[in-house]
Amino acid sequence: MAAGTELTRVLVVDDQPVVRAGFAAILDAEPDLSVVGMAADGAAAVELCGSLRPHVVVMDIRMPGMDGLTATRLLTGAADPPRVLVLTTFDHDAYVFEALRAGASGFLLKDAHPDDLLAAIRVVAAGDGMLAPAVTRRLIAAFAGGAVAPPAQAAPPPGLTPREREVLALVASGLSNAEIGARLGVATGTVKTHVNALLSKLGVRDRVQATILAYDIGLVRPRGAAPPAES
Repeated sequence: MAAGTELTRVLVVDDQPVVRAGFAAILDAEPDLSVVGMAADGAAAVELCGSLRPHVVVMDIRMPGMDGLTATRLLTGAADPPRVLVLTTFDHDAYVFEALRAGASGFLLKDAHPDDLLAAIRVVAAGDGMLAPAVTRRLIAAFAGGAVAPPAQAAPPPGLTPREREVLALVASGLSNAEIGARLGVATGTVKTHVNALLSKLGVRDRVQATILAYDIGLVRPRGAAPPAES
């Protein structure tokens, strides 16, 4: 790590001591990451965040007492909030989508490779959303299978061009900028320009929140559902 570069401060939240210790060992071995605290439930996480001021909170969802969903909503609604990365055994958690709606910056499966965990923490610490394409596709499959209830449809935001709506749908389908560029026959840099314009027009901070909004407005639907009416 270059001299003068700030360490990314991480709080690890999980009700299983072995899991907390394992995550902490992986993160503390990295020169740019520092585990500043650990918590066994959401209430302890909220309290510790007030004093420790972590940049990133690695948050389990299913915990006794205050769960990770409630804690995420409280943390992201506070002034100068940390970024929250949700770790989950996705097959058994019906609340992942709601965690993202509550303000989480992304989610990762607990059986992910340690390198993926490290990459995800760095991505959200840098201010981006971490919604890996493979995980996005599992989320979409959960909608299609009825494991996650779709939200009430909201009104589409005004001012999006047809190309921007197309790009938003592809982002919400889990495609990377390079994959979107290949699909549309344009350069990756052009896609990045479209995505940045989208985030600004939608008033969202990252691709994760853009994906959530795409579901909210009915631009992306579960497989087999009727397409949204043109506005």
